[in-house]
Amino acid sequence: MGKVTGFLEYSRVTGNYLPVRKRLKNYKEFLIAPDAEELKKQGARCMDCGIPYCHAMGCPVYNLIPEWNDCIYKGDWRDAFLRLELTNNLPEITGRICPAPCEASCTLALNSAPVTIKQIELAIVENGFKQGFIVPRLPRKETGKRVAVIGSGPAGIVAAQQLRRKGYSVTVFEKNQKIGGILRYGIPDFKLEKWVLDRRLDLLRAEGVNFVTNVLIGEDISARYLRRSFDAVLLTVGAGEPRDLKVPGRGFDGIHFAMDYLTQSNKLVSGEIAPSRELINARNKVVLVIGGGDTGSDCVGTANRQGAKKVYQFEIMPKPQTWENPNNPDWPYWPNILRTSSSHEEGCRRDWSIATSHFSGKDIKVEEGHFNRVEWRRDEKGQWKMADVPGGSFSLKIDLVFLAMGFVHVEHSSLLEDLQVECDASGNIKSSNYCTSAEGVFTAGDANTGASLVVRAIYHGREAAKQIDEYLQG
Repeated sequence: MGKVTGFLEYSRVTGNYLPVRKRLKNYKEFLIAPDAEELKKQGARCMDCGIPYCHAMGCPVYNLIPEWNDCIYKGDWRDAFLRLELTNNLPEITGRICPAPCEASCTLALNSAPVTIKQIELAIVENGFKQGFIVPRLPRKETGKRVAVIGSGPAGIVAAQQLRRKGYSVTVFEKNQKIGGILRYGIPDFKLEKWVLDRRLDLLRAEGVNFVTNVLIGEDISARYLRRSFDAVLLTVGAGEPRDLKVPGRGFDGIHFAMDYLTQSNKLVSGEIAPSRELINARNKVVLVIGGGDTGSDCVGTANRQGAKKVYQFEIMPKPQTWENPNNPDWPYWPNILRTSSSHEEGCRRDWSIATSHFSGKDIKVEEGHFNRVEWRRDEKGQWKMADVPGGSFSLKIDLVFLAMGFVHVEHSSLLEDLQVECDASGNIKSSNYCTSAEGVFTAGDANTGASLVVRAIYHGREAAKQIDEYLQG
């Protein structure tokens, strides 16, 4: 695929970002993408390797990456889009926010810089919209059967689209005011502007998918109603139970779960809620983010846009190795190396191997955090254990704390109980081939697997739709 000697002739070139001072003024996306000629060269770098690890190992949806790289090199943008659409319902989303495990497993990453797969994917789909390649695809015939999808995150909307194209009447129920789940409320606009999501949702509506918002299934609508009104039910409600920090002082005002903060900020940016003093605002405040993942990084970027005085980010795990070389030290696996996001570049003091001891404050407001430096050692069984470093205690004056330590499992609501759906040992919805313990009830995405990547949710949404189709046609 691509040019036979392309990987020898061309270096990896990615897009640029707007300067920090400019992008902090708003919540707009700030990537400056390469032009078509540069993308052609980047597609030419795909080296026609014997085993495309990017496709078979790196990409959770099994994108036909070498094929559409070749198309871009040859200038055939329509064929590139047709191949991309075969495996991915939301390439405009993954092209923006996916961490690109495909690039980590690219054969070039063994000893060189990988192909810029993610930016080529985004260019293909955006060109597809521009050229009018992307149009509603109506089913050839109606089945007469109805499916309810509970939750409108990536797994839910992908499954809904797949089922609708098979001819099912599909209704997606969402508890919030707008459709999109974590794509709308959990990811800041500077990473994913919401017009991108709305454009895709308009296509689903044109294909005949029904969306119902402001409805909490199990309270506003009963499980019994779902059973009576639909032939199958798909639960894609996400892994919404956040991991808490159970230390003294946790109850002080000013300590919030990260997703509460991000959801509120996204609603404010979209105009869904109006500004008020009751909203969480980092302006002129010292902010501490606890947790070193993507959600924590999103809190950093949001706090900086709100005008935070200073932002810290602490992680309990050790600092990953610093890796400046372009190749992957753990090829073809995802490497455990230090990553600096665009939000970190905007202003953040990061530190690792720090455990939170307690919080203190005045009246009901948090004012100070107290911490211990820790070290990680293997015990006699080979298990990693954490121990305090002698003399490693310290304190930090803070005004706001955001807990971004991940999610433990799906929220255990009355809906699961009413549907008689069992959970596994981890607290997620138990399933076999996406079938839950309840007849005719299916599950997909983070509610089933635990918190994971959007691209994995897309794959599971597609696979769950296949299982539902087989069940209803059987």
